Amino acid sequence: MIGNELTRNAHGVTFTRYLHFRFKGIARSYNFKKTNVLFVSQKNCRHLSTKSTLPQVPVFLHAEKNKERPAIVDRDGRLNYGDVLHHSMNLAVEILKIFSANESMKINGERIALLTEPNAAYVVGMYASWICNSISVPLHTSHPPSEWEYFLSDSQCSLILVTQTLLDKISPVAEKLGIPVKIITREAIGEPYERNRWFQPDHASNPKKVRKQYESRKQRWFDSPAEQVMQKPALIVYTSGTTGRPKGVVLTHKNLSSMVNNMHSSWGWSKQDVILCVLPLHHVHGLINIVLTSMASGAVCVMEPKFDAPTVWNFLTAPTVKNLDKNINLFMAVPTVYIKLMEHFKENVEAKNDVMSARFIKSSLSQNIRLMVCGSAAMPTSASANWQDITGHQLLERYGMSEIGMALSHPLLGERVSGSVGTPLPDVEVQIVRTNVYSPHGYDVLARGDSRRTVVTKGCEGEQGELLVKGPSVFKEYWNKPEETSNTFTKDGWFKTGDTAKFEGGVYFIVGRTSVDVIKNGGYKIGALGVEQHLLEHPDIVECAVVGLPDITWGQRVAVIVVLKSGTFMELSDLRSWASKRMPPYQIPTVLKVIESIPRNAMDKVNKKEIVRVFFPEAFEK
Repeated sequence: MIGNELTRNAHGVTFTRYLHFRFKGIARSYNFKKTNVLFVSQKNCRHLSTKSTLPQVPVFLHAEKNKERPAIVDRDGRLNYGDVLHHSMNLAVEILKIFSANESMKINGERIALLTEPNAAYVVGMYASWICNSISVPLHTSHPPSEWEYFLSDSQCSLILVTQTLLDKISPVAEKLGIPVKIITREAIGEPYERNRWFQPDHASNPKKVRKQYESRKQRWFDSPAEQVMQKPALIVYTSGTTGRPKGVVLTHKNLSSMVNNMHSSWGWSKQDVILCVLPLHHVHGLINIVLTSMASGAVCVMEPKFDAPTVWNFLTAPTVKNLDKNINLFMAVPTVYIKLMEHFKENVEAKNDVMSARFIKSSLSQNIRLMVCGSAAMPTSASANWQDITGHQLLERYGMSEIGMALSHPLLGERVSGSVGTPLPDVEVQIVRTNVYSPHGYDVLARGDSRRTVVTKGCEGEQGELLVKGPSVFKEYWNKPEETSNTFTKDGWFKTGDTAKFEGGVYFIVGRTSVDVIKNGGYKIGALGVEQHLLEHPDIVECAVVGLPDITWGQRVAVIVVLKSGTFMELSDLRSWASKRMPPYQIPTVLKVIESIPRNAMDKVNKKEIVRVFFPEAFEK
């Protein structure tokens, strides 16, 4: 039926007319290709839009339409979209000089690493790389130099863009690998200018030759036919290394555009939005869901250097943001962030019985914030309910990966089933399958759906299987790893997520990882095998087994049992101190048990579920 919806956000009450389809239970049973299937309704089955509302162009080009609007607010000030384009073009020209490519204005496919704090310099560095037709490789500031060395070597980077504050830390690695370094500063990005470099010919010295400033610019590589431009690689994002060393996920401009467009249309993004970013930018959640989607939408991204609970509460409740006459009205984070915010609320408001502050927080967030999104790991149902009690907001939960962007999501309007991840986003197809070596494609389909409906094989509703995904957002390849790329796709071209899912009651649920060797900690997917490889380099460790233990704040904690060399001794603090120089902080174990031998089965394999049951019985009971 056709219905009307009143929605309240920071910009007043909006009257929205939309199509709302309601079906109860099973609509019909059909015989489809000689297989009985059921057409099952999806709860509030449609997202806001099933078509992209943004043009299919590289995401940085959206800035041209919003040049006078504010784009980024960080601790050093504010930049409009025109400023971002100007400074990105300036940096791009400097990069081109390094590669002696001033005339061609492109350095086809060179990898350029990006290591900066989360501020405007980060966006300018990435945009400049794309203007040159290079591939951006973001690095995380908290990773140890050994991880940087691996990423730089594996991606064969030919330049590193780095801020002055991180130069000393990256320089030894750059010198070892023979990679030149280009310093970018946030201060220079804030400098005033007379003419916008983006909109003038690259070699214009006479102002009289510059025509229609802010309206025309020189034709560049990205003005070629869209089918050529959009297929070019744009980004290499490294996985957490769930099956060994991290793999470089190659995302094209088409992939990025599809990811951004899905979120823009389904989550109701507009130029009036102001989003707070406190997440790291080397993964898709912070980089694509927040920064790139806000920039493509003409919205404002408020960038903080790191998460801090009191600071975030201040941002969420403030009537305006410094350097911007608007308030935050969008927030996206991982479960750990929301749980830490609630812990801060409990200690500083609830524990003091501060009723006035509690009412103020709930009133402010209910009226001023239009959407709060949670993802990268499962949010405990009790924690989600507690957040709603505190803020008046039911979190919109979604599911995605580096390789596919966002695939499943609660609806913006309509019922959000707690514990589920909703239904497929536009242009995304999903399947839940069960392995069958005798099937032509190697599997049997339990359920298959898109943003409009899901088809369930008769008798299989609620059955669990591996989630497969297909669509324009699915990545191109793992960098220089053709075998791994081939293995992660089915014979008929579906991406294998490695996650176990089910379709029940009109929505999809993520049950867990297909592999026990994947640990979800604070929004990160951690490969237990990769952690084990690092720990086995310790001179005193003979054997080890890494497992995930349930934790209300972090989702899972990284735990390890070790067998030590005879006559040696180890405490957790010793192990963490040693590992801090070799591993990312989120991969370092927080639980350690020293044992005489690791139990194995008849096939000499380690049963990690049995290890948890035997050595961590309290966790097994949970």
